[in-house]
Amino acid sequence: MAHRIDRVEHLIKEEISLIFLYKLPDKLGDSSVGFVTVTSVKVSPDLKIAKIYVSILEKDKREHSLERIKSATGFIRSELASRIRIKFVPELKFFLDDTLDYVEKIEGLIKKIHEDDNKGNG
Repeated sequence: MAHRIDRVEHLIKEEISLIFLYKLPDKLGDSSVGFVTVTSVKVSPDLKIAKIYVSILEKDKREHSLERIKSATGFIRSELASRIRIKFVPELKFFLDDTLDYVEKIEGLIKKIHEDDNKGNG
């Protein structure tokens, strides 16, 4: 069963990425969502819910972009249904993936520690 879930997650990630790239800008009528990447998909064991994590490049547009994506959830789900062969297309829930921000923050702290060490030793 775990193998099936992995396959479904991968398929959903791939197809939603294509929907974001080719279909969503037309649906929303603009490019106000910005540069969006689907970073991961987690499907519940019963395949009824899919949590889609997205990374949005422009920091100042993130909340607005996520709201625009959420407003198009029905459209995205129906597009997904027409693209994949699965008995039940899961309910889609979108979340902001802030992993890159966290990595950036940690790298900044490490850099600062090294700078402080160099000042103390110099």
